[in-house]
Amino acid sequence: MDKFIYKNKLDITALSASMSKFTYKKHSHEEYALGVTLRGVQEYYLDGNFHASYKNGVMLFNPEQVHDGHAKEYQEGLDYVMIYIKPKLFLEALEKKDIVKFTQPIVYQEKLKNDILNLSFSILNNKDIALCNELYLNVIDNFTSKDFCLDYKKEIGLIKKAKEIIYYNLDKVLDLDEISKELNLSKFQFIRIFKSNTGITPYQYFLNSKMIHAKKHLDMTKDLYATVVEFGFTDLSHLNRHFKSVYGVTAYEYIT
Repeated sequence: MDKFIYKNKLDITALSASMSKFTYKKHSHEEYALGVTLRGVQEYYLDGNFHASYKNGVMLFNPEQVHDGHAKEYQEGLDYVMIYIKPKLFLEALEKKDIVKFTQPIVYQEKLKNDILNLSFSILNNKDIALCNELYLNVIDNFTSKDFCLDYKKEIGLIKKAKEIIYYNLDKVLDLDEISKELNLSKFQFIRIFKSNTGITPYQYFLNSKMIHAKKHLDMTKDLYATVVEFGFTDLSHLNRHFKSVYGVTAYEYIT
């Protein structure tokens, strides 16, 4: 049985997941995502490269890093936890100003694994915020060591501008002609350049951004129909279908 439980505290979202036949479509998150495989094997493509996280594997995803995901064997199934940390909060605790990137997608480090599990358990079980703050700092302290690889990578200006145009038009139909004209490219040049730099097409990025901001809107309002209108979905079933492909639950299930 597929089961996904989300809880939020400190601007950190914790996820407890059990899945067998469910498959994540290609997507990304705006947060840093850190996860631990508890049972089974999680297989996924990350930036076009295949990875497999076995029991006790710690999965590390950078903001907007494209990936999919499924259980290696649906008969065995897969259990895992994730924590999603806003970039601003991650960098504040790390005492960095510029975006940093994980250079290793999967590590097997006992302390990091336990620190992630402790924090996720506390958020999922609604423990005191003071305790969650301390447990969060324990997680971050793993990345201050010189043994752990973090790298800084600046996004090229053209891609940054394209993302901004898409972001400010999430309630509309994606207009490739308008965007490519703004960037002084043909629409085919734009699609090719965008995909080579991000790992997904502009349309996939557009849909993924809709889901990210629809989730934020639901967190704030708990209003399904206002979210449908705000982000230009045809109806509630349209929102639910796309929401489930990224988060494992429908928008309705997410807020109930």
